[in-house]
Amino acid sequence: WALDGILHARSAPPFDVIYLPAVSKFYDDQTPSNMYFRADAVPGQPFWISDPAAPGGRILNPAAFSIPTFAAPADSRQGTLGRNAIRAFPSLQMDIALRREFALDEKIRLTFRMDAFNIFNHPNFGYPQNNWTVNGFGQPYATLAQTLGSGNGFGGGFNPLYAVGGPRSMQASLKLQF
Repeated sequence: WALDGILHARSAPPFDVIYLPAVSKFYDDQTPSNMYFRADAVPGQPFWISDPAAPGGRILNPAAFSIPTFAAPADSRQGTLGRNAIRAFPSLQMDIALRREFALDEKIRLTFRMDAFNIFNHPNFGYPQNNWTVNGFGQPYATLAQTLGSGNGFGGGFNPLYAVGGPRSMQASLKLQF
């Protein structure tokens, strides 16, 4: 018998608080922009506020950000919030595997393996909603596993069942070597 363990731990990744301006200096006044800009940081306001009811126990503070004011609608600019100035949620997960190899013959072997992913079922959250102008701003909208590989919480990328940051899951396997 053999027991294998993998500990996944990572610090919180950076992200930006963004907004979509009504018009952009890259287009004429009649064309809406598809370019996102960083918001302004409000001095003296904390980025995060504690909320025990929210996933991860905290949410972004809406009072800490504002949309930059412009002299003219076409004067869109990046806000005063620095690039990647805010950290999302850290990740911690323990995976284990139990395996046994049986010798059926001199050249034939059978291996049984049982894998358990996120054995302690520790919740790992993805990025919070970072668009300041959208409902649900500041709260995570998906688990980390649902956001891997796709950059959003709508699927794609890796299978969230077996990716880092997913719920507890298990799999059993048999391997015949000859």
